[in-house]
Amino acid sequence: MNKTGLNALLRPADSILVLIDHQPYQFANLHSHEPTMIVNNVIGLAKTAKVFDVPTILTTVIEDRGGYLIKGLQDVFPDQKPIDRTLINTWEDPKVTDIIKKSGRKQLILAALWTEVCLAMPAIHALGEGYDVFIVTDASGGVSLEAHDMAIRRMVAAGAVPITWMAVLAEWQRDWAREETASGVANIVLEHGGGSSVALAWELQLLGLSSK
Repeated sequence: MNKTGLNALLRPADSILVLIDHQPYQFANLHSHEPTMIVNNVIGLAKTAKVFDVPTILTTVIEDRGGYLIKGLQDVFPDQKPIDRTLINTWEDPKVTDIIKKSGRKQLILAALWTEVCLAMPAIHALGEGYDVFIVTDASGGVSLEAHDMAIRRMVAAGAVPITWMAVLAEWQRDWAREETASGVANIVLEHGGGSSVALAWELQLLGLSSK
């Protein structure tokens, strides 16, 4: 993996996103983050992938017991049925890995609940197969702050790159002159960008472009 230089940055044409187990059971024991933050961030990440035409795999584990994928995330891809697994390690399930391998894309972006289990396992496994693995830390969470933190440290030591969802958005956009995606990106920031959302809305107001 290139750690420096332009090729170390994310590119939409080389990226594939896997969103793992954002389900009620996992949210019920999420204590590394305030749950609404993870909900907001993973939905923002999914919408960003859609704007940039980055293939996105949705997957759940034992849906009948763990619950359906959260509605806001499923609503981004309403016609896509999440791949339901029994395997805890997503990278051991060929229903998922076959799609990734056939895509030919090597920049693998992962977010999952929980960080220490369903993110760490596939991240470490995929690194061993030569993928450039990016872990979206603020769209993932663990059963405690320590569990989340130790998992991130473990994955970084193995070679994964930690990144936040808005950094993914910025690297895919890279240039505001790319008008075909700039409007979609702005709308996502307005909907999910927290303080950046407020600032952008204010800027649009000052420019006379906002609608009440």
